[in-house]
Amino acid sequence: MTKLSVNINKIATLRNARGGNNPDVLAVALDCVRFGAQGITVHPRPDERHIRRSDVHLLRPALDVEFNIEGYPSDDFIDLVCEVGPAQVTLVPDKPGQLTSNHGWDTRANLSQLTDIVGRFKEKGIRTSIFISAENEMAEYAKRAGADRVELYTEPYAANYATDREAAIRPFVETADYVRQIGLGLNAGHDLSLQNLSFFHQQIPWADEVSIGHALISDALYLGLHNTIQQYLNCLK
Repeated sequence: MTKLSVNINKIATLRNARGGNNPDVLAVALDCVRFGAQGITVHPRPDERHIRRSDVHLLRPALDVEFNIEGYPSDDFIDLVCEVGPAQVTLVPDKPGQLTSNHGWDTRANLSQLTDIVGRFKEKGIRTSIFISAENEMAEYAKRAGADRVELYTEPYAANYATDREAAIRPFVETADYVRQIGLGLNAGHDLSLQNLSFFHQQIPWADEVSIGHALISDALYLGLHNTIQQYLNCLK
C-alpha cells in the first residue's frame, strides 16, 4: 500500500501571515491523521517562513504516524533532525532562499557529502530518503551513498500529464522499476494532485509513500480537509 503523507507547510504559511496561532499547525496535523493521513511531512527552511523549529519539536511527540522532515542538510538542519529523531528525513538540494524544490540531487557529483550525511542519520536510526529526478544513475548513486529510499521529483510528470500522460509517466516507471531492482524504497512528491495521482499510482503501485502539500491544502479550501484527504486516499487504492 502506498501511504499518504500530508505536507503541512502551507498551514504554517497561513498562520505566519497574520501572526498568532491561527490556524494551529499541531491541531491541523492531528486532524490530518484523524482523517486518514498515514504520515505528516514538514520542510523547515532557514528563514522559518512557514514551519518553525519550534513546530518540529512540538509535532514529534504528538504524532503516532510517520513523521518526515525534509530539507537541505545544512549544519543546523542536521542538528535539528538528530535532536528530534523523526521516522524519516528527506534530503533535498534546495538553496536557502529557494521558493520551492525544483530539482533533484546530482547524487554522483555529491556522493561524498551525501554519504557522510546519510551516515550521521543512520547512527541515529533515522531512515534517509534522497530527493532525485527520474534518472537511474541518480538512484544508483543514492544507493551508494547509503540511502534507504529515494523520493522521485514528480513535477515534470505533473506538468506533462494533461498533454500525454503515457509519455509523462514513462521515465518515472523506468526509474521506479530500477529503484526496486536495486533494493531501495520509493517515495514520490511534488505537484501530485487529485488530477494525476491515480494514474501515477496505477503505473507505480509499489511506491511506499507520496508526500503532498500544496495541491492537497488548496483542494481543502473547496472540499474541506476531511473530504480532501479521503479523496487522495481513494486515489491510492
